Amino acid sequence: MTDSEGVTYVGAGVDIDAAEETVRRYGEIARRTAGPEVLSGVGPFAGLFQLAGYRDPVLAASADGVGTKLVIAGALGRYGSVGRDLVNHCVNDILPAGAQPLFFMDYLATADLSQEARVELVGGVGAACEELGIALIGGETADLPDVYVPGVFDLAGFIVGAVERDEVIDGSRLAAGDALIALPSSGLQTNGYSLVREIWGIGKGLGDDHDREVLETRYEELGGTLGDALLAVHGCFLDQLRPLLPRIHAIAHITGGGIPGNLSRIFEDDLGAVVDPASWEVPALFELIRRSGNVAAGEMWRAFNMGAGLIVAVDAADAGGMIAGLPGAWRIGEVVPRGADDAAVRGLDE
Repeated sequence: MTDSEGVTYVGAGVDIDAAEETVRRYGEIARRTAGPEVLSGVGPFAGLFQLAGYRDPVLAASADGVGTKLVIAGALGRYGSVGRDLVNHCVNDILPAGAQPLFFMDYLATADLSQEARVELVGGVGAACEELGIALIGGETADLPDVYVPGVFDLAGFIVGAVERDEVIDGSRLAAGDALIALPSSGLQTNGYSLVREIWGIGKGLGDDHDREVLETRYEELGGTLGDALLAVHGCFLDQLRPLLPRIHAIAHITGGGIPGNLSRIFEDDLGAVVDPASWEVPALFELIRRSGNVAAGEMWRAFNMGAGLIVAVDAADAGGMIAGLPGAWRIGEVVPRGADDAAVRGLDE
């Protein structure tokens, strides 16, 4: 059997030459994010980053993905925004410790995603890193035929940040009477998409035409299409909160599990929260989801952020001044004592 007659890697679904050209383009994206701390980036087997400028540093690390929001992006052929989602979500996940992001790595797995779409995805990652001063020092793109079906891909990210040991936000300063301040979300952020897709049948095998028709439907209350609303970029709260971190007692990033599931994570057993749902107007997108799917109130609170992207706890005397300096922020509740039989978060309709 001659080489021309033999089985090839390309024939098995992996094009090494195309992948190498894509990695070269990744390198161009990553170099735009690199500062003097980056000793090696995309290319070698490991990225190297020199930690400097800290007295007694504690590293903070997190990993996450974009979830089935990727199905929405794929249906519309719009990939760059989910790369931004990935970075912003990960930054928000180390922010509750008071950490500043240092560097980021991404992981993209697919069976047949085009090389241009791959570059668009990583381009979104790089753009968010560049805007936030984070070094993109490497990652991985895996071609996995027979693991992923055609048209399906996954995107995950890994972030490392640092904070001085004596500046770690660990909840030890929380006290009954502290005010809870919410910062507005940009939409669903990166959670609740499986429920949304179930309601409208998106990515459920009904065909590409069905998915595009649903996502391109305009709703007056949204001021645009459903797809535009669902692909709104997961906002990053780092720049808003960075100068305020010394005054903050605790931070909750409102992701999967909604306000009850995430706000409860900042409390020990003796403290909890009372949240006032009348303190803000839930954005129209969430009401559209509730109405279209006949979703119960308790399910809405557990599945979605309902307009509160992040919640911080501060001294009550500091609340007014902090709200004035945070666009769109509002006082959503307060920290209260908690008895043995009390829920960690009270006040929301179940």
